[in-house]
Amino acid sequence: MGKKRTLLLDMYGVIIKESKGYFIPYTFEHFNRNEHERLTKAFREDFLFTKAGNGELCSDEFLSLLGYLNPAETMRDYLTNFLTLDQEFLWFAERNYRQHNFVLLSNDVKEWSKYLFELHGLKKYFKESIISGKIHMRKPENRIFAYTIKHLQCDPQDCVFVDNSVQNLNAAQEAGIKTVLFNRDNEDYTGDIVNNFHELDSLLNNIISRT
Repeated sequence: MGKKRTLLLDMYGVIIKESKGYFIPYTFEHFNRNEHERLTKAFREDFLFTKAGNGELCSDEFLSLLGYLNPAETMRDYLTNFLTLDQEFLWFAERNYRQHNFVLLSNDVKEWSKYLFELHGLKKYFKESIISGKIHMRKPENRIFAYTIKHLQCDPQDCVFVDNSVQNLNAAQEAGIKTVLFNRDNEDYTGDIVNNFHELDSLLNNIISRT
């Protein structure tokens, strides 16, 4: 068997079917209409979600500032009942995690990623988790890809990054990383595109054979 490649995987919109933005409508549904102006300001002007994803606020602080009275229960409810694990990922992971180094590369509140890993039993598949809320940098900033390559001590040409955001993929390409669009949102992309994990499984072998 050849050397292991590093497979960088996004969480939301890839492993989890829904994008991270689903939390915003979730929040609006949980508060009365007279609170919506306040919530809009919290998201669009105060950037509370971004701050939590950057590690400036922990999950409890973030949710409390939004007005949730039981932030820990809110986190569990949202992550457990409103987000969906793509079950094909488990099939894909079982087939590939021994041959390749799986690394999570995600913009997320650090406590949320930890909870999702435990909830879905994902830890066994991943060598490493690089979470924006832990390292205070986020996709598509160029520096997060430079950090990832240095931290993992890997050649960018030996890395394949799978994400549902073209903007994130373009930044990764600038760092010399091979990229694949996981096309849940019907975005246009000139590079490799997959629609599910079976397609990614087939494409992964082709990408590796090109090197």
